[in-house]
Amino acid sequence: MSRDRFHGRFETSGRACHWPGCDDAGEFRAPGIRPSGFDGPGDYRWFCLEHVRQFNAGYDYFDGMNAEEIFEAQSPLHGWASTTRAFRPDAGVDQAPRWADFSDPLEAISARARAHVRERRQNMRSNASRFTPAEERAMGALGLDMDADRTNLRRRYTELVRRFHPDHNGGDRSHEGRLQQVVDAYQLLRKATAFA
Repeated sequence: MSRDRFHGRFETSGRACHWPGCDDAGEFRAPGIRPSGFDGPGDYRWFCLEHVRQFNAGYDYFDGMNAEEIFEAQSPLHGWASTTRAFRPDAGVDQAPRWADFSDPLEAISARARAHVRERRQNMRSNASRFTPAEERAMGALGLDMDADRTNLRRRYTELVRRFHPDHNGGDRSHEGRLQQVVDAYQLLRKATAFA
């Protein structure tokens, strides 16, 4: 599906407008009927431009709620009393880490990122020839181990440029050849698939 100049329009192939008696294409989605206790948007209804405008003009979020439910839904604390899907005890059972194992969401995100980095490193070690011969020579020119990541590459490049560039080493131009090797190696490696 792609969007055009009307915000929210989705081009469709054959989806009809849900408005009774309308045969135009249903290109604009609108909220479906929310089942009681359902945690999510539910099924969408699809309308043509004219009918989505009519639907929006008469849409009532609170339709079907009693006074107490409306009062609760308008509270600034609405939704905080219940646990969302991502933080339920059974969330993430099939993937580590489980959100419910952490009191702070940032700790969970950090743990997931660390697990991702560990997995990438294991994949890199299992695929020892992840560099082409030219990339291996470039790694040697920068003095990097074959298990270095993008952060190590940038850090090492910055360190070597500061060491060999005349603007940083008191105007000493005797290292210009080495500086050019460092720049060429970095330019090759920053585009390498191993650092993607």
